[in-house]
Amino acid sequence: MRKTYLASLLITLFGILSLPLNAAPANPAAAAAPSVQAESDRLDLNKADAMALQSQLSGIGKSKAEAIVAYREEHGDFASIDELLEIKGIGKALLDRNRDKLTVN
Repeated sequence: MRKTYLASLLITLFGILSLPLNAAPANPAAAAAPSVQAESDRLDLNKADAMALQSQLSGIGKSKAEAIVAYREEHGDFASIDELLEIKGIGKALLDRNRDKLTVN
């Protein structure tokens, strides 16, 4: 009987200790927040200058930032973010790395 009582007590204790692990997060708003940046936090490809592109995007240096601005001046405003793939030196991996930082308005 002692073993049964001790086993019941241990099971109850482990159950109680595991409750915080299964509980809802303390700040439900933070848990529900999307991982993608808000539209206002994104860099607009049609308005950003080379310095802004260089400083805010990952893997974009001076020459690529200038190439983005030159492409925009030559071809007009970007219709979509995917149009960056037309610029030499910008591939799918680089675009995917920065996609959530960009917008086209």
